[in-house]
Amino acid sequence: MKLTTKYNAILKLFGLTKIPLLFFVNPTITHMDDESLELKIPLNWKTRNHLKSMYFGSLAVGADCAGGLLATKFIREAKAKVHLSFKDFQANFLLRAMGDTYFINKQGREIKSFVEEVIKNPGERKNLLLHIDAECMDKDKKRVTVATFQLTLSLKMASEKKSLSNITHA
Repeated sequence: MKLTTKYNAILKLFGLTKIPLLFFVNPTITHMDDESLELKIPLNWKTRNHLKSMYFGSLAVGADCAGGLLATKFIREAKAKVHLSFKDFQANFLLRAMGDTYFINKQGREIKSFVEEVIKNPGERKNLLLHIDAECMDKDKKRVTVATFQLTLSLKMASEKKSLSNITHA
């Protein structure tokens, strides 16, 4: 099975079962390998604002997915139980996204090394700053950057043992 097909199915299932907004916005991976990921969010009635450009919440969904999916890929390949979250999120909106928007993450190698480091140090939470670009086609059919995002990916190995202090009593 093609890698993008597999992870598009995983993304759809995750959206359907865990985060319905992902399913509603319908991001689709257009390219994925060990070095980069690109996904597309279509501009339609579900993802646009009153100005007919992409709503900033939809843009945030794209940045989140572009940042988290490569980490998810490497975690799954390592067959490790790692908790993935984002510590912070910063966005710079440069132009209105007036069409389908592509989110690009080019930090695959760095994310893979980061996941390996987290697995080797199971007691520690680690953070990695991710840079995501959002691009749209302009009137001349050239891609232009419409927004840039910085997200801090935060990973920690899941603990194997549950301590008594985690158990609540009624």
